[in-house]
Amino acid sequence: MERRHRRSARALSRQVQFLLILSFIHHNIAQQIHYFIPEEMTKGSIVGNLAKELGLSERELKYRKLHSVSLDKMQYLIISADNGNLYVNDRIDREEICRKSLLCLVNLEAVMENPRNVFHISVTIQDINDNAPKFLNDNINLDTSELTLPGTRFLIGKAEDPDVGLNSLQNYILSPNQYFSLEVRERKDGIKYAELVLQKPLDRESEQSLRLILTALDGGEPRKTGTAHIWVNVTDANDNPPIFTQDTYTVNLKENIPVGSVVLQVEASDKDEGTNAQITYHFTNLPPTAKQKFRLDSIKGTIYLTELLDFEETEEYTVSVAAKDGGGLVTHCNIEIKISDENDNIPEIQLASVFNPIPEDSESGNLIALINVKDRDIGDNGEVTCYLQSDLPFKILPSSKNYYKLMTDRPLDREKASQYNITIIATDKGTPPLSTNKTILLQISDINDNAPAFEKASYSIYVPENNPSGASIFQIQAFDPDVDQNSRITYSILTSNIEELPISSCISIHSETGTIYAQRSFDYEQFREFQLQVKAQDGGSPPLSSNVTVSVFILDRNDNSPQILSPSPE
Repeated sequence: MERRHRRSARALSRQVQFLLILSFIHHNIAQQIHYFIPEEMTKGSIVGNLAKELGLSERELKYRKLHSVSLDKMQYLIISADNGNLYVNDRIDREEICRKSLLCLVNLEAVMENPRNVFHISVTIQDINDNAPKFLNDNINLDTSELTLPGTRFLIGKAEDPDVGLNSLQNYILSPNQYFSLEVRERKDGIKYAELVLQKPLDRESEQSLRLILTALDGGEPRKTGTAHIWVNVTDANDNPPIFTQDTYTVNLKENIPVGSVVLQVEASDKDEGTNAQITYHFTNLPPTAKQKFRLDSIKGTIYLTELLDFEETEEYTVSVAAKDGGGLVTHCNIEIKISDENDNIPEIQLASVFNPIPEDSESGNLIALINVKDRDIGDNGEVTCYLQSDLPFKILPSSKNYYKLMTDRPLDREKASQYNITIIATDKGTPPLSTNKTILLQISDINDNAPAFEKASYSIYVPENNPSGASIFQIQAFDPDVDQNSRITYSILTSNIEELPISSCISIHSETGTIYAQRSFDYEQFREFQLQVKAQDGGSPPLSSNVTVSVFILDRNDNSPQILSPSPE
């Protein structure tokens, strides 16, 4: 089996079709990639190499940080961040994923962060013939009278094959016998079923029972088969079989119909009298999905709903009802129960990828999040639109089927708003419409876009002369609305107008607090005022700064005695 899968994988890998619409216009254009692989490939098999298709080397791949995003219940595929290979990550069973749908897709998203871009990867899962046809009943019991006329038909039932196309059920074969031939018929939905046609009269006295073998065949390579044993019991004369009013009954039900509701009443009549005309009804070949949903009144022929319907689970049920008279003759009819969709599922919002925080200097159109939106309903009931709840500097745009991009719409300023609660609302087009919402707390990271600012345009300091050396004489302070290192301020003295002495011998400033110290005792009689240029610089990269002028005035004290200059003392 595994060897056959490897051969299939090698053959199909040469047929892989790869569609890539690539446009690196800023961050907004999504990429489309499509592969074809067979189901049941072994875990670790390579589907394709995204890096090679995008023309990226391994070094570029690591820099651009290409990684996968999957929101399915099981992550069937995974991307290697080291070499860009797309690998099978888990068992892929087409029948489990897509049931009878001819087109089976597994979707995932890939995000490249440098520059930011989104790749939508769609992988078509091709069917292999890994299932044999199987009858619902391996043993079929058929009672018929010895007076049954040639040409009478007996519904035998059908086999199930979850494969699709040629790999699914194609034909039936009946074992050779002298009484019955086989006629294969096809319903409107393409399902083939078998009927026995009586070719010559039966004789209970010579043969009370017959054993036939019915074989179902698919069209795969190699072909697979399933068998059922038919046991024909020949009964005594009962001239007329029951006759239904219709060969096929069709009924349409809303999926929200209450449990206990009447689905349909079938009716058959019999021209015989007495017990041969007493009819009872029962289901035949009832599919497993219908066993818990419906109940049949064996006397009245009324079918009741016993469990809630779900259109998203099953869209149509096909059941067979047998009418059997007291003499053992049986007639069958088919019932097609079609379920109509109601808007009973709210949209689902999932975050496929979020880039949080984002810098305040992000350009308009910068990608913030990739959002997946689903609705299990169909038609308008399943068609979803997304929008933002309030007027924020963001926008949301469709990216691909079921995906939206949340992006910046105008410049941001962390000093005005350091975070945003972005509420995304998804609404379907049903009647009435159903909605759901999801909130993203987006943090805005700081950049160094504000220089320190002093409280005043200039400062004046008044210092009495004869002050103590090393004393604090003033404190200036600047403010920076940035955060962390971008707001960490250091102070320094740039210049002064003192020419006689170095400024460091007169004045100093504490680099962290802005406190100004007198490094010496001032003498009003020596100089009365001087000016400084003080700089406040933040710790950003590159740093920003501003300057302020500080004027220092020395105040006179009565520290000198009067002196007589004339006449000169002797």
